[in-house]
Amino acid sequence: MAGILSSISGKSKINLKNKKFAIVVAEWNDEITEPLFDGAYHALLELGAKKNNIIRADVPGSFELPLGAQRMADKKEIDAVICLGCVIQGDTPHFDYICQAVAYGIMKVNLKSNKPVAFGVLTTLNKKQALERAGGKLGNKGEEAAITVVKMLEG
Repeated sequence: MAGILSSISGKSKINLKNKKFAIVVAEWNDEITEPLFDGAYHALLELGAKKNNIIRADVPGSFELPLGAQRMADKKEIDAVICLGCVIQGDTPHFDYICQAVAYGIMKVNLKSNKPVAFGVLTTLNKKQALERAGGKLGNKGEEAAITVVKMLEG
């Protein structure tokens, strides 16, 4: 985490102590989504957010992330939402439909709520690629999603 966080100097340009964050986490592929959550949660703390201002909401799978995000973004006290999920390609076109629907749904929540809503959804060809992006050799995309919403709040 230090590498990415140090590139934005470890603290936000704005005071995050009074900002409230929702992290919406897909339960499907939890061996991937739990490390993504840990990355996002700890990045927010490192950037200055307070523990009691970080709210977690679980949804069954990535397809449900847009509705979970919308429910959180609709709360006046929530300043930003982070969506975390993982869709691993299988043998059918199901992967394509889910990925497109989730990306479009999260984008719509961004625009409708006028709040930062980060797309921290891994769309990988296999489990190995997902693990590499959930705290493995390619970093933690949950951490990157947290940094994204903070940057969007800043400017």
